Amino acid sequence: MINITSEIGVLKKVLLHRPGKEIENLIPEYLGRLLFDDIPYLEAARIEHDGFANILKENGVEVLYLQDLLVQSLSHKNITEGFLEKFIRESHITSKSLTYSLMDYLLSMDVQAMIEQLMAGVRRDEIHVKEPSSLIDILDNKYPFYLDPMPNLYFTRDPAAAIGNGLSINSMHRTARKRETLFIECIYNNHDLFSSEEIPLWYRRDIPYSVEGGDQLVLSNDVVAIGCSERTSAEAIEIMTQKLFKYNENFNRVLVFAIPSCRAFMHLDTVFTMVDYDKFTIHPGIEGPLNVYEIARGAREKLIFKSHTETLHNILKNALNLDYVELIRCGGGDAITAGREQWNDGSNTLAIAPGVVVTYNRNYVTNEILSKHGIKVLAIPSSELSRGRGGPRCMSMPLYRKDI
Repeated sequence: MINITSEIGVLKKVLLHRPGKEIENLIPEYLGRLLFDDIPYLEAARIEHDGFANILKENGVEVLYLQDLLVQSLSHKNITEGFLEKFIRESHITSKSLTYSLMDYLLSMDVQAMIEQLMAGVRRDEIHVKEPSSLIDILDNKYPFYLDPMPNLYFTRDPAAAIGNGLSINSMHRTARKRETLFIECIYNNHDLFSSEEIPLWYRRDIPYSVEGGDQLVLSNDVVAIGCSERTSAEAIEIMTQKLFKYNENFNRVLVFAIPSCRAFMHLDTVFTMVDYDKFTIHPGIEGPLNVYEIARGAREKLIFKSHTETLHNILKNALNLDYVELIRCGGGDAITAGREQWNDGSNTLAIAPGVVVTYNRNYVTNEILSKHGIKVLAIPSSELSRGRGGPRCMSMPLYRKDI
């Protein structure tokens, strides 16, 4: 069962991915291609991630792992073969000989090992193409992989998002992340977690307009905020809103925030996150006045579009029907501190209950300010995890929260 009607309701179930060998297939020459700025040390990153998972478990959260759900979903050979064929095709493998060689290589493994290999990538020196069938097979290609590694997988927030009682299986903007949603689609189609009941899809991965989970925030049981960013398009927002209004009677408003197309502000949740009923942590650069775009529910499935300019304080206050909201500035608003801690996702918190958040310990200035505003801060070690440019919210895909 899926139930996400806020950003702060008591978290009961979440999907994570423990970093794996895909991290060790990062090399300097191809960091940009794989959307990394640095190479985390895997052993330390795993210790940090385990600490993150343990904090969640200690606070009553059921932690599910992407790899486990995939293994359970690929229980029949025909499902596995169909999934592999699609994965290889979407890896832009055009050679028949290479396709057959990859299929043979991967199907020779048990399902657990096969999934680990897909995530880690397949190096050119790991298989031999026996009978070349195209020029591609014999060209002296210096690129070391047939199948690229998937190092962004530990940011489970982006490939899919639970909204209300349904799921958005997202269309990723960058090639490096597009195959991640194949994993979510496979689980949605084949795992009892989803197939045992009717769970609506708000978006499908094959729609050509990109949208990512870091841009999707559920502010309340009737208002969703979506960032219109480099990675989430206006077309996708409109398509998703239409579906959401049609099949979920509770939601009646979507607030669209236009955010800068830059690495530090890549998603809406790197700019602000909700930490309590009336409190948000924000990057000071977006306080406003802002252009905010509103999509409201109209009669007979018509969408009503509005735009206005407001401060972030007033936008959030009006959206939540509150007299006042507190905006807690990342780094206390100091330009140098805010810039540094924003780079390390100081505004990217994961609320596990109203007023209780998980953060990175390296953002100590912001953490102290949050504490002074009455927020209970559960800070986790983050020297290696933060090298991927994503915080605790990025690393988690909530599936069930208690209503508030």
